[in-house]
Amino acid sequence: MFNLEGIKTPAPYRGYEINDPRRTGWDAGLRDGFDEGYMRGRANVIVNTPRPPAPIRQIKVMYVGSGKGLPYSPIDEAVIATLQTMVTELTIAERGQSLLELAASTYPDLMLVLDGIEIPLEQIDAVRAMGIRTAVWLTDDPYYTDVTVPMVTHYDYVFTLERNCIDLYRAQGASNVFYLPFAAHPGHFRPTFTQSPIRRDLSFIGSAYWNRVNFLQPIIGNLMNKGLHINGIWWERLPEYGAYPGQIEIGKWMGPTETAEVYSGTKITLNIHRSPYDELVNQNQSGITAVSPNPRTFEISACGTLQLVDAREDLASFYIPGQEIETFNSPEELLDKVDFYLTHEQERRDIALRGLERTFREHTYENRINELLSHIFG
Repeated sequence: MFNLEGIKTPAPYRGYEINDPRRTGWDAGLRDGFDEGYMRGRANVIVNTPRPPAPIRQIKVMYVGSGKGLPYSPIDEAVIATLQTMVTELTIAERGQSLLELAASTYPDLMLVLDGIEIPLEQIDAVRAMGIRTAVWLTDDPYYTDVTVPMVTHYDYVFTLERNCIDLYRAQGASNVFYLPFAAHPGHFRPTFTQSPIRRDLSFIGSAYWNRVNFLQPIIGNLMNKGLHINGIWWERLPEYGAYPGQIEIGKWMGPTETAEVYSGTKITLNIHRSPYDELVNQNQSGITAVSPNPRTFEISACGTLQLVDAREDLASFYIPGQEIETFNSPEELLDKVDFYLTHEQERRDIALRGLERTFREHTYENRINELLSHIFG
């Protein structure tokens, strides 16, 4: 804690009573400045603390990206940047390029595919027939299991970010299925170390899936009064959106750099998972439930902001609720915790910093790709 007693009040405010608005305004501004400086300084130390690097493997990897653009392209960028530091040779397949020809010319030890939904399976089979290991990292489980279930037996290794999909894929005959959520890429998501030009109390970034709209609608007025800003597509679904033109930005899909700036400049960032039962956008006829945290969970925490996330069963495998992240189970609980943390700066700051430290220690793409390669190569 900072001690403000040694800071002199400037001459214009001397002689005023302690509770005079002019004097209290100065004191509050000074305290906010110290809090901000402490937060940014501690975040800088956490992010730049040296950590043991992951091993560099003497292998050749051929990487096949999703080819879908946003929101998948930042994941491609994260995986590529990380692999370049962890393997001796990396070949990146261009969109539409023949995977068989590329594999035949480079003969990698592993062909790693992200998503894979748009890749002809006969190309995967042909590469596999050459004796080259193949692996897929699925991006949207369990929301598109109608599409992914027929794919998984065409790969030697399957990595899913949803724990509940492991048994589903093994039941189809896929023998090597592993749980591997996405992570935070420090090249995209990290705190700003100087005062952010963005100053928000409360933010939500994401698409207006109906479960999110229905959850927020009963409390939207209260949240807006507390300074909530929303960015994302489809928010015209919210009947009240027109009443908040300065706080709801419609139809904008933000890239990772801009998103990270918003997270870092926000005191509390909300994270509401999408529903696996949305019939309009999902292809999950089996009704596979979702218990695992979404990628946004790690990205928010990597920016040094307090995250309020709807509780999922497996969240505690990654962060300690109440210490490194904060959860809610109802709109009323969300409101109560927003009220509490907007008025308890030290508690908010401490959880945010602990979440930041846990993320940079355990939840980066270096952690995940090292785990992926360990499953395949030992």
